[in-house]
Amino acid sequence: MEMIRYWRIVRRRWWLPTSLLLIVAVVSLVTRSRPPQRFATSFRFNVGMEPVPPPGAEYTYNPLDVWQSSEYLMDDLASAVRGGEFARRVAERVGESVNPAGAFSTATEHRALTVYVSWGDREQLARIANAAVAVLQEEADELVGPLGNARPVLRLIDPPVVVPVGPTLRQKLDLPIRLGLALCVGVAFAFLLDYLDRSVRDREEVESMGISVLGCIPRHK
Repeated sequence: MEMIRYWRIVRRRWWLPTSLLLIVAVVSLVTRSRPPQRFATSFRFNVGMEPVPPPGAEYTYNPLDVWQSSEYLMDDLASAVRGGEFARRVAERVGESVNPAGAFSTATEHRALTVYVSWGDREQLARIANAAVAVLQEEADELVGPLGNARPVLRLIDPPVVVPVGPTLRQKLDLPIRLGLALCVGVAFAFLLDYLDRSVRDREEVESMGISVLGCIPRHK
């Protein structure tokens, strides 16, 4: 019975949620601006170290130590790529007053380092990615600090390929969320008006006031 009563309230004031829904839809479509196009790329390196056995340790040197050191080196490189010094070195190679700070993100897996870059201009992104590859291959030892006689070796596995980025999930759900909120607010207003309205419209409302109903006159159609 409660659900039927709620449905009657919504049906009686259907114009309120409908009007609010239409207003929000029209305003959202009119004021909606197309998000700027963005592009993304990624490239992957195999990270290693040149084996440099200490003097006199040719027979006790374990190559596994190099692989383990490479994993530590990869973690340091991943942190350096997200830092400002790496962005400054890339900007010097690109020029054009480009500041790629905050545009890099990384992922690591075993001894593979993947770098992700997102930018608003396709041509600039290609130059930024190529400059980042060059910095990592030529200046990696300067980014992670002194390594003694050892030297990092980065082999490019997957070169950068620029692709357009589609709309985000938030951008896709923006209009449906607005319409859903407008509908909920409209229904809430309908219940509020019904609560404030002291009119009597059906038999149940009369009986809820403690008054006996002797008869009902049907609505003339």
